[in-house]
Amino acid sequence: QRKNPFSNDDRLVSKPLHTHRGDPTYGRPPEGSRTEQRGKDAHSHVGKEVEELCLIIRSTGEVREDGHVSVTFGQLFETYVTISNKVVGILLRARKHGLVHFEGEMLWQGKDDDVVITLL
Repeated sequence: QRKNPFSNDDRLVSKPLHTHRGDPTYGRPPEGSRTEQRGKDAHSHVGKEVEELCLIIRSTGEVREDGHVSVTFGQLFETYVTISNKVVGILLRARKHGLVHFEGEMLWQGKDDDVVITLL
């Protein structure tokens, strides 16, 4: 639309034509845009869900000899699913940030109920 001489969309005029991989704005929404704000809000929301998951693990799990709290996936799933249906996704995000540890790449209800999740 930017090259279309019949387009009257003023939003396209202020945008740069191309960004390149080395550019700091590459792959990011324009500063101050609603898209940027939605991304920040989503990031904040997921962060709160990760915190809540860690609190649930702490309250339902058992303290091990090394001081870490651990819980089985089955027990955590039954407790947390009443709060949110995104248990596995939030667990993966928590592991990415180094807050929890569990074996395997993905956890499946039923199959992985005995997998131990440790709060770091």
